[in-house]
Amino acid sequence: MSPPARRSALVTGGSRGIGAEIAARLAAEGYDLTIAARDPETLERTAARLRERGAGEVYPTVAAMNDLDQVRNLVRGHGERFGGMNVLVMSAGTGTAGRVADMAPKTYERMLDINFRAPLTLIQTALPLLRSSAAADPGRGAKIIALASITGVVGEPGLAAYGATKSALISLCETVSLEESRHGVAATALSPGYVDTDMTVWKHDVLDPAAMLTTADIAELALAVTRLSAAAVVPNIVVARAGDQLWRA
Repeated sequence: MSPPARRSALVTGGSRGIGAEIAARLAAEGYDLTIAARDPETLERTAARLRERGAGEVYPTVAAMNDLDQVRNLVRGHGERFGGMNVLVMSAGTGTAGRVADMAPKTYERMLDINFRAPLTLIQTALPLLRSSAAADPGRGAKIIALASITGVVGEPGLAAYGATKSALISLCETVSLEESRHGVAATALSPGYVDTDMTVWKHDVLDPAAMLTTADIAELALAVTRLSAAAVVPNIVVARAGDQLWRA
């Protein structure tokens, strides 16, 4: 079976930061895109820029990752538009610092909802589309890319709950590849240290943004994963910052 003329990708957290940069790289490759986030105005502005970058169809879709019905409808809408899904990028996430001893349940419940339950639901709902696209393009297959964190690999004081959700996401990617790579679907977690985005502004008083990774660093790796053959499975890519704290965020 010959591969489809056009490829499609769904990118959550696609209106800004790492997600927007990955979407821009996919747009430049000519992908049809669904980008999802909570703010409609930011989504529309990002969609306009993506069209300028050469993307085919771009559908900005408002969806809250802590509402699993909206998550499922997001995937279904993509399938109705494009008939398949070559790449699923899960970039939406949230993080709140706090020590284990005094972290409020509502804090870690929100991180569990957005950082783990939503990705699990996205994958479950998207697998039929991903399998279909992989079957149509057996040489490349279909890819799942999840934005995790280096704190999911090595613990960081004050980031226990955040790191735990990202560790769960890394494990989920490994298991999905074990179960689905025979169908041509492989999952990769990207686990960077601090990246200079809106989410890391709170660190600027102790860490110069120039010392952080860039969104382009992470997008470059994501794009490379999409270009791998179906024979290649990359469970997790850890990206550390330069300096003397290799395994620290």
